[in-house]
Amino acid sequence: MELEAIPGVGSKTAAALSELDDPERALADGDVAELASAPGITEGRAAAIARGAVRKRHDDPGDFLATDRAKEIYRDALGLLKDRTVTSYGEKRLETLYPSGVESRIEETRAFAASALERTPDPEVLDALADVEPLSAPRDVSVRDRCLATTDAERYTEAKEAIPELSVEVVEDARDLADLARGYSTVVALDEEFAGVAVEGDVRVEPDALERPAEVVPERVLAFYAANRECLQAAARVHRAAGIDPPLDVDILEETLARVDSEGTVVGDDELNRLSRAVDDLDATVSTAESVANDALRETIEEQDVTVEGSDLLSLVEQGAGVDSLLSRELSDEHAAAVEQAREELIDSLDLNSGEAEVARRAFPEEPTFPVERDEEVVSRLRDDLQAAKDRRAAGRKRELAADLADRREDAEQLVRTALELDVELAVARFAEDFDCTMPEFGDGGFTIEGGRSPLLDVSFEAVEPVNYDVSGVALLSGVNSGGKTSTLDLVALVAILAHMGLPVPAERVRIERFGELHYHAKTQGTLDAGAFESTLREFAGLATGGEQSGRTLPNGGSESDGADRLVLVDELESITEPGASAKIIAGILEELRGRDVTGVFVSHLAAEIREMADYDVPVDGIEAKGLEDGELVVNRSPVKNHLARSTPELIVEKLAGDSDGEFYDKLLEKF
Repeated sequence: MELEAIPGVGSKTAAALSELDDPERALADGDVAELASAPGITEGRAAAIARGAVRKRHDDPGDFLATDRAKEIYRDALGLLKDRTVTSYGEKRLETLYPSGVESRIEETRAFAASALERTPDPEVLDALADVEPLSAPRDVSVRDRCLATTDAERYTEAKEAIPELSVEVVEDARDLADLARGYSTVVALDEEFAGVAVEGDVRVEPDALERPAEVVPERVLAFYAANRECLQAAARVHRAAGIDPPLDVDILEETLARVDSEGTVVGDDELNRLSRAVDDLDATVSTAESVANDALRETIEEQDVTVEGSDLLSLVEQGAGVDSLLSRELSDEHAAAVEQAREELIDSLDLNSGEAEVARRAFPEEPTFPVERDEEVVSRLRDDLQAAKDRRAAGRKRELAADLADRREDAEQLVRTALELDVELAVARFAEDFDCTMPEFGDGGFTIEGGRSPLLDVSFEAVEPVNYDVSGVALLSGVNSGGKTSTLDLVALVAILAHMGLPVPAERVRIERFGELHYHAKTQGTLDAGAFESTLREFAGLATGGEQSGRTLPNGGSESDGADRLVLVDELESITEPGASAKIIAGILEELRGRDVTGVFVSHLAAEIREMADYDVPVDGIEAKGLEDGELVVNRSPVKNHLARSTPELIVEKLAGDSDGEFYDKLLEKF
């Protein structure tokens, strides 16, 4: 796909998207999270780009919502869907759904919705989804215990680019390798010429190392899983709870993830834990061992009755000998025992193996001294040996983990994508369940709504009275004040928008024509000034003339003549100007729309006057009030076909006439 061909995508955005691993896949799937990971692309922008890609794929002009009020109803509908998501991804992903007049787009989303309606919003699944989020990019990895070595300058540059996580050193010979081995726990030599060279330390000759980065620097692989450990575990729980076949064995994945923490450190390895404790506790344990030896030796000396002949003492003094010589002569066995106690304390406390113990024993020399003191050079050697062993063990375990996980990243990403998409499906399922929705049918000739209830009203959905209404062509809708005329228009608009989004609608049954545009003109608050009035008339002039278009070209070169019809909903157009002129203007508009590709409902209190002005018999439907009870209207919310509803004033006068014997109210009633 040519990225700049997507509506709303310029050169800078296209350049950012091209940095993704697979931008075409992300665009095709509407993967808002992946698109938002491109440099400088926000989640909101990513959703807009995804919508643009959909429009491009279906050759969709994207102009179904033709008025501000139509867009408001769409945003309200979208808000109801978003309220039923668990993840932030689900909210943004829903923004890729929009109403369209293009059949292929509608059918694509209807297939998605049909699948969604088969889902059960299980609380366990929703709970697991709460911890699923788009995958994070792993942090930059820098490994200091290993390095790459080469004699070739070009190879050096290649290594720096291929494995930036490791230091790359230029060497000339085996002596340089040996020097590096003293500073790194592992040195990977990239040149074949070093094969067979004996160098002290962990030096590996691997000419193909750059082709196996996961083995040389397993931290690269583990960084991804460490950064997304909790998310992957949650996605695994979602699949298990929802009974979805995962793209990989989630049990093995969870077992493997349990062996690495959120910092990418290997956990659960007894030998690595032993070495880590030994490194961490070495200094403190050496001090303790010294104290053990000195306490034992001090106690022995205090209890020992040592007699030195005068000639022997004189000889020792003349020879410049000190207490060490005295210990050697008189307490050699006791000193040796104390040193052995120190050694055993060090070996046992650090749980050293035989090789490590051999070095540790030399940390306390056999030469008699008091107090007993460590050999710092030996302790340093032991520390280096333990650290190197720890690093080698950690690297080995990391290589094992990376080998298990390296080939599973794509499946792991799919695991999370599926869980996130499930949130979108469950939002649709929950919407349909909460508002008693059904999938609409598409057919010719306007719309038919049976048992429709709007969730946009300021009352609980259970309290909303069902409405039946059907219109083919253009009709006037009359009725009493507060009888539900505007609510009926909102219901028709909502049903039309959801149907053209490919989603279920809040009704028992709906059959609707596939429209190309929805024009919903809300009631104007107050009379418009001359300029605004002129602008409004121009809009209706466009509606009257736009129906002459014959169709539009499809991506395959064909054309369609359907889907270009328009649904027009107008609420009390008479409010835009003086009442005397309004009936004439509305009658003229209806005359122009008659016979064109328009299905329309015009709400008006001037229905009778408009019929008199029009040059044809305009259909009039009415929301009829049954009467007044305790000052409140009792209304049949479903419009009655071909019926001019009585006004509220007429009902009030009728009630007063029935309650009174006077002629005043009867004469007023005759005026109606």
